[in-house]
Parts: sequence; structure tokens; C-alpha cells
Amino acid sequence: MAMAVALVVVVLGSVLFHFLSPWQATPLASNWQQMDDTLTITLIITGIFFVLINLFVVYTLVRYRHRAGKHVGHRAAYEPDNRKLERWLIGITTVGIMALLAPGLFVYAEYINAPRDAIELEVLGQQWQWRFRFPGADGKLGASDARFFSADNPFGLDPDDPAGHDNVLVNGNEVHLPLNKPVRILLRSHDVLHDFYVPQFRARMNMVPGMVTSFWFTPTKPGRYEIMCAQLCGVGHSNMRGIVVVEDQATFSAWLKEQPTFAMAKAKPGTGGTTAGALPADTTQAKGKMLAQTKGCIACHSIDGSPGVGPTWKGMSGKPGTMADGSSVMADNAYLKKAIRDPQAQVVKGYQPIMPKVELTDDELAALVAYIESLSGGTPPPVQKTQR
Repeated sequence: MAMAVALVVVVLGSVLFHFLSPWQATPLASNWQQMDDTLTITLIITGIFFVLINLFVVYTLVRYRHRAGKHVGHRAAYEPDNRKLERWLIGITTVGIMALLAPGLFVYAEYINAPRDAIELEVLGQQWQWRFRFPGADGKLGASDARFFSADNPFGLDPDDPAGHDNVLVNGNEVHLPLNKPVRILLRSHDVLHDFYVPQFRARMNMVPGMVTSFWFTPTKPGRYEIMCAQLCGVGHSNMRGIVVVEDQATFSAWLKEQPTFAMAKAKPGTGGTTAGALPADTTQAKGKMLAQTKGCIACHSIDGSPGVGPTWKGMSGKPGTMADGSSVMADNAYLKKAIRDPQAQVVKGYQPIMPKVELTDDELAALVAYIESLSGGTPPPVQKTQR
């Protein structure tokens, strides 16, 4: 009887928790009410099965429980199969699975077929940061390929494709979208499996290396919405965050005009498409800043003193630091180069030895160290930090 009572409590507690829970879905801010409806259908069907199956178990526990002094010597009849019962179970289960899958199939078919008037936005994921690209005046995105990827071309665009010269590059974590305008999202990954997810839009899709995946949605409410990576992509996964700003068409158009194009990035190879606060294109520090972004360093090392997966770069250079083995090391130019080349040789106290080796040329290493050194002492150069 104790087991029967426990199951009844579990059923009642689960149902009450669902209706009284403060953890509800975020307010819908796109056209995908169908996603919410599909989730509701799933919850109703699985909820009904959950309640009925558990109450049936309670019934059998009570109905066929052992009773002292009754049915002495009685044993349950051996029945290896019951074809009638099996047919009922197969039929009910089939109907239930069809009811779960059918709505999702119809919604998914619409989810990946964008309207003809949708604007295109390419999203690039890399451990652990986001980049974005819009087509230019011709409405076309230029060709891209992994072989073109470099510190000066983090989007991997084909420099010989004229369609990409006017593409608008957003080399940072914040992107803007127009209100009530359908947007087709094209997703690429530079390294591992990622997932672009904005909870309020009810829209998400895996980003698979070597593939271009897509979906679409229409933002219906202005505001700032957080971008998350919904696939475990490494030690900095939880910091892979960004912002989508939904605004009216005029404000969006004004913002878009302020962003650099690929042609501008080629003319100034140190900027890599970065906008506000970029360092001069011909400085070593500018190249180091770009490397910090393209190699994913800023996902673990903050530049404003805030804590992260790794030590902050702000104020690091020229100051002593304590290692995990208790020794003290001066963070000078030589140490910084050694720490980047062989991060496991000496681990800073309080941090895990999880930094991978980063492939850099001697010139790239010098540029990255110069950038780190620029963040120490005096007023550091203004740099756009990717939020996580």
C-alpha cells in the first residue's frame, strides 16, 4: 500500500507543479505561436499517459495486493501473452505517437521554408562567439569557404566573388533586426557543433560544421533578446551569448548603414569588420585584437577585469602572478608568449588546466601579446568586447 500511496502523491504533485510552477516559457516575441501549440499538445498527450499509467499501477497494487488469510494457496495464472491486449496497446500507442509527431512535422515544414520577402542573415558560430553577415544592396550573400578563413577574414569570404564585396559584416555579439519583417537565418560553424537559440523567438537550429542550416521567423515585439548556444560546444559553452535587438525599420536601416562591408574590411585588413572602437588598421595591437576574437580567446579571458574561465587580461602584463604549484611568475613578454605556446606548462592558481594549444605564427604571437600588454597600465585602447 505504501507504494500505491507514493505513486498517487507523485501524480498529484506533478500535475500541481505543472499548473502552479513559476517557471513558464518566456513571452512569445515572434510569429511562432505554432511552436507553443505543439509543445502544449506534447504536454497534454504525455501528461495523460503519465497519469493513466501510474493510476493503473496503483489500481493493480490495490486490487491484487496480498491479503493474509485469503486465497490461501491461490497462485496467479500463467499467461505468457494476450493477443487482444497487445493489439489494444499497439493501437493506442500508435495513435499517441502519431498525435505527437504529426503537428511537429507540419510546423517544421513551414519552419524551414522562408517567405520570399524575408531578409537574409548569416550567423557564424565559433568557440565561443557569434558573428553576423547581411547581404548588400544587391541582396546576395557572397560565397564563403573555410580555406579563406584568417585573422583578417574571419567570415571566410571569397575575395574574388563580387557578390560579397558589399556584404555587411558584424564582427561582434550584437545584431539588429527590423520589426515585423521575416528573417531567414543561415547558420554556419567554424569549428564544432553549435546551436543558435533565442528563447523568446521559439526558434533554434543546430549549426553543423561543413553544412549551412536554416530557419526563419518574424520578430513581433521590439526589445533586446539574449542569444544562447544550445549545444554543448566546449568549456566556454556557457559564455557563448549574444544580443538580438529588434527595432523599427528606420532605426534598423540607420544601424545597418553604420556597419562595415567586406570591401571596407579588405581595404583596412586590421579591422576584420569591427566597428566602433577599432584600433588603427596598421598597428600590431589591432592584429592582436582581431586574433583574440578569431581564435576565441575572449570567450575565456575578459578584457574588463570581470571573472571568466581564464584569468582576465586587464592589468595582467607586467605584474606577478601565483601559479598552481605555489611559484610566482612575472607576466612579462616572454612569459606571455610561453603561456600561449604551452598553456599546460604553468597553470595560474585558481584556474583549471583546460586551455588548448593555439596555432600561431611568430608574427601572430607577437601581435597577440602586444594586444594583451596594451590592456595593462594607463588607459587601455577602446575595444569592443564580445559579451557572453
